[in-house]
Amino acid sequence: MGSAAFSWLPHPDELPLERLVAQMFVVRASGFLFDRQIRFPDWEPPAATLQYWIEDLGVGGVILVDGSATELMVRSRQLQSWAEIPLLISADIEEGVGQRFAGATWFPPPMAIGAIWQTDRDRALGYAEQMGEFTAKEAVAIGLNWILAPVVDVNNNPDNPVINVRSFGDDPAVVSALATAFIRGTQRYPVLNCAKHFPGHGDTNLDSHHELPTLPHSPQRLAEIELPPFQAAIAAGVDSVMSAHLQIPCWDLTKPATLSPPILTGQLRQNLGFEGLIVTDAMVMGAILPKGVADANAKGYDPGEATVLAVEAGADIVLMPADLEVGIRAVCAAVASGRLSRDRILQSVERIWKAKSKVFPTGKPKDLDPQAAFAQLATPAAGDCVAGILDASLRFGGSLPLPRSTEAAERRNLIAIDDPFQCAYLDRQAPAIDLPRQWGYQFQLVARPTISANLNTDNFCVEAILRTVKFCPTLLQVFVRGNPFGTSAILGNLARACLQALLETGELQGVAVYGSPYLLEDILPKLPPNLPYAFSYGQMPQAQERVLSVLLGETPVSSHRDRGQFE
Repeated sequence: MGSAAFSWLPHPDELPLERLVAQMFVVRASGFLFDRQIRFPDWEPPAATLQYWIEDLGVGGVILVDGSATELMVRSRQLQSWAEIPLLISADIEEGVGQRFAGATWFPPPMAIGAIWQTDRDRALGYAEQMGEFTAKEAVAIGLNWILAPVVDVNNNPDNPVINVRSFGDDPAVVSALATAFIRGTQRYPVLNCAKHFPGHGDTNLDSHHELPTLPHSPQRLAEIELPPFQAAIAAGVDSVMSAHLQIPCWDLTKPATLSPPILTGQLRQNLGFEGLIVTDAMVMGAILPKGVADANAKGYDPGEATVLAVEAGADIVLMPADLEVGIRAVCAAVASGRLSRDRILQSVERIWKAKSKVFPTGKPKDLDPQAAFAQLATPAAGDCVAGILDASLRFGGSLPLPRSTEAAERRNLIAIDDPFQCAYLDRQAPAIDLPRQWGYQFQLVARPTISANLNTDNFCVEAILRTVKFCPTLLQVFVRGNPFGTSAILGNLARACLQALLETGELQGVAVYGSPYLLEDILPKLPPNLPYAFSYGQMPQAQERVLSVLLGETPVSSHRDRGQFE
């Protein structure tokens, strides 16, 4: 391993094996500053444990969840102060820093830009590149240096429960073009990017957070659909590629991609020629953990053995290990027994050193100036980009706007969401609640946790939900999209049941859908031609404002009606 290029980093011979192996792990932590704020204690350690992992064990990086952008400035400096070797600090910010950390810019999901491509390719490419640039700019401002994006999965399965609108679309050429534009945008700043989830999670109908999906296609089909966006990302200089927890029988009959040498080394390294970091998807997911640890449907691997298998397969970074210390010991034991060579560990460490040299060119984290950082967050230019994407991808139809007068004493604003306790886009001031209230619509919530888990068909009992009054003109608003660990299928079926019941009674006045275009396409044929509706890929307050401005009477100029749904 040549150390000249990484002169500020220790030579690997100066570090014990345990410290070298620890550099190959990225652990999850809360972005909040205090232990009492931790929301997921099974995955996010208290401060003392995290400090021990960083100072004493020497882990290579942290993935952060929760908190505000301003908190992240303090949190990232705190974490770096504990580290002898600067940390890779990452986050799943596929839709901008504001998707995870309040106060920064929250972009619509990538599929919104894919929709714009259908009518204006240059505009879509510009938005994708700006999205990458603003995301990188804001990430660097608050101390993040590894953007776990873009998603380059080709989402050609409408029943996909986990990718969905996180993808740029269902066409490999479109996904390739927009993903590489996003990558170009990030490359203007000292930050790493990541193409995920190799070799492609788009054509699955199972969520790998719960169980192991199978991609049963031939090598030819994979070469035509799944692989081109990864090839394009590699050609564009993507820094890292994240593996998918998928079974690919044509390449490996026994192991999922994350644990498969023929896939990570044979396909990604050798066939596609990728030389950057290979990072696993989270190793706590149900597709990898043993039965009884995460989900009863999981195939299951022992945490230590899973870690060794991932390194054998070719992974450089083990993301969110189920047990950090067990994983480190297992890899060291594999080296001691000869199962893994020290050279194999050094190959990964060299790639990690190279990545850290890119984001820490001076050998230490950049000092964060709060005033300068504030000026980089949620700028007017970033807001204009968000507004442009939302407006250009908005869909609506029917006889708009909603009627302003009614003989009914009450109106109902029925909102269906997945989980009110994990909802960043809805509070009592949210436009979806506040704007209809100004017209006399009384808010009523129906959420997935309030219904039985076995309600996974259209056979819902909605009388208890809808019969709160004798007759009530209703605006139905549905927030649904593919969410990791979510139950979008159950929520979609609940929304369909409510829709059908309201149509039968004549109470349905209008429909708003936020997120999944697949639900919209499914319900459109069921709607009377004149019934008002509007759709946005986004779910954030700005998206709500645009949808309701259409339904309540103010149509953005740059939006478009669906052909055949009016006149």
